[in-house]
Amino acid sequence: MQKYILAFFLIISLKSFSQTNTAQAWTDSVFKTLSDDERIAQLMVVRLSSYDAKTKTAIFFDKEVAELIKKYNVGGICVFQGSPVKQANIINALQAQAKTPMLMCIDAEWGVGMRMIDSVLPLPRQMMLGAVADAGIAYEYGKIVAEQCKRVGLQVNYAPVVDVNNNPNNPVINDRSFGEDKYKVALFGVQYMKGMQDNGVMACAKHFPGHGDVAVDSHFDLPVINKSMAQLDSLELYPFKEIFKAGIGSVMIAHLAIPAIDNTANKPTSISKNNVTELMRNQLGYQGLTFTDALEMQGVAKYYPGSKGGIQSLLAGNDMLCLPGDVPGTIKGVLEAVKKNKLDKADLEQRVKKVLLVKYHM
Repeated sequence: MQKYILAFFLIISLKSFSQTNTAQAWTDSVFKTLSDDERIAQLMVVRLSSYDAKTKTAIFFDKEVAELIKKYNVGGICVFQGSPVKQANIINALQAQAKTPMLMCIDAEWGVGMRMIDSVLPLPRQMMLGAVADAGIAYEYGKIVAEQCKRVGLQVNYAPVVDVNNNPNNPVINDRSFGEDKYKVALFGVQYMKGMQDNGVMACAKHFPGHGDVAVDSHFDLPVINKSMAQLDSLELYPFKEIFKAGIGSVMIAHLAIPAIDNTANKPTSISKNNVTELMRNQLGYQGLTFTDALEMQGVAKYYPGSKGGIQSLLAGNDMLCLPGDVPGTIKGVLEAVKKNKLDKADLEQRVKKVLLVKYHM
C-alpha cells in the first residue's frame, strides 16, 4: 500500500515526505468513518445540472444531489449548464452539507464558458490551438482555464482531449482535438495539462484509448474501431503515453468497441478489464485516477443499462464512475459483487483511499 501511495504522489507532483505522512493519516482516518455504502458512493460523480433546449435555460438538480449527499455521501459532482455565480453558490452550499469533501468536476475543454454560456465567454477550441506553432500558448491557455475553474470552486477539469482527429467523419471529437498530428496532439496536450495542474486544477486526459477514428457519436451508440494493436499503439495510444509520462492526474475512459483490445460483443472499453487494467494499468503503467466517460451515454447504457454499467466499470478496474444514474442500485450491485468474490474488497477499498488521497491534495 505504501509503494502504491508513493507512486501516486509522483503523479500529482507532491514534494515532501511530511506531506506523505500527513496525507496518509488523513486518508486513513476519513476512510474509517465511512460505512460500506459510503465507501462505494465515494467513487461516484453525479450530475448537478442540465439544459432545456426549448426554454434555453439550465435545470438544476441541487435538491436531488443534496439528498444523495445526505443519504449516501457521494464522492463528487459534475457541473454542467448554469451561471457561474449560481453554480459557485450551489457548490459552496453542497460542500458545506457533505460529510466528506467532494471533488467538484467540470467538462470545460475550452474553459467554463463551454458550460456557463449565459455570461462567460468561451476560449478557442483545441483545434484552433493546434493551428499555432507555439506550444507555450497551450500552457497559458491551461493556466487561464485553471483560474476560471478555481473561481467557481472546481478541482477537476475533464480536459485536455488527446484524441487524434484522424477521421474526417468524426461527429463527436472533431474540433475538440488538437488535430491529426499525433506529435502535436501529445505536445499541446501536455502543455495544456501542465498549465492547469501547475495552477491547482487536476487535468484529465481523454478519451482513452483514443476516440478519434470513429464515425459514430458514443453519446448515441457504441462506435467500433477495427484496428490492430500495432496500429493503435503507433497512433491512438501515443499522446496518452506521453501525457502519462508527463504526470497527468487523471484519465477518462471512452465508450468504444475495439475487438483488438476486447472481442466480447458490445463491450465498451470503459467497462473492459482488458482495456482498463491490462492495457492501461499493466502495460502502459498508468496508476493515476480514472473516470469513466458518462455512464448515461448510449455507448454503454444501450447494452449495460441502469446500474449494470457502473458495476461493470468497477469490475474493469476504474476508480470513479461519472454520472452513474442509479446510485443505490450501483451500491447494491457492487456489494453483491464483493460478496460473490467477483470484486476484491481490498482492491475496492484501495481505490476509495486513492480518491480520498486526491481530495486531500486538491
